[in-house]
Amino acid sequence: MARLTIRQIEEKLNTIDIQNDPFILSIQNDDRKGVQHLLNKWHSRQLLQKKIYEKHIEMTQYENIYRSQGFRFIAGIDEVGRGPLAGPVVAAAVILPESFFLPGLDDSKKISEQKRNEFYEEIQAKAEAISIGIIEPEEIDRINIYEATKKAMLSAIEELNPKPDFLLVDAVKLVTPYPLEAIIKGDGKSISIAAASIIAKVTRDRMMAEIATSCPQYGFAQNMGYGTKEHLEAIKIHGITPHHRKSFAPVKDYVTESK
Repeated sequence: MARLTIRQIEEKLNTIDIQNDPFILSIQNDDRKGVQHLLNKWHSRQLLQKKIYEKHIEMTQYENIYRSQGFRFIAGIDEVGRGPLAGPVVAAAVILPESFFLPGLDDSKKISEQKRNEFYEEIQAKAEAISIGIIEPEEIDRINIYEATKKAMLSAIEELNPKPDFLLVDAVKLVTPYPLEAIIKGDGKSISIAAASIIAKVTRDRMMAEIATSCPQYGFAQNMGYGTKEHLEAIKIHGITPHHRKSFAPVKDYVTESK
């Protein structure tokens, strides 16, 4: 029987995901460098898939604990936009089905913009419920950023349908009608919070890109309202906009100077 070509072996390997598959065993002694290279690539790919699955198992531990206690609609809550000098703070609440699996899902800050956008669409398609809470700069200035963050989160929770019966919240302790656990760095520990971090981040980034069309000199589509060198230079030259948080330094310094 003629040996398979390297191309045929590559095509066959793409269909196999079991370590002790007879075909894997049969090509281990093939002395062709091309075959051994393909086999090494296959093993590396399997190792990566194993790590991704292990991360998924790790990130579902909180959800599994509370499902075992009888909770059904477990919502992950996260926010984005506490630190910028401009734009809203945005919170998201997400309820995922028990079967949800999205390889690579993690804290939104660890994921590229392209991958975040892809994950955003996947979460939108598969989640049982998603809602958003938005607090604009004027209200942030009035009640402070911490209170605004909590208000955005509570607003997102209130709009969920179906209603949650348990909350997993990234770090912030909220007063709600629902039992909850606040998890430090929860967006890297809970799949529900990670999903909420993606929804909140993409939502806010798109809002900032839209705001940028009316005041492009501040670079909001790139800096998302954070105090980059270019952003601060634009404030010096052009002043502030209604989108800036007047209670935040150094924005408030320019407000004081202009009076």
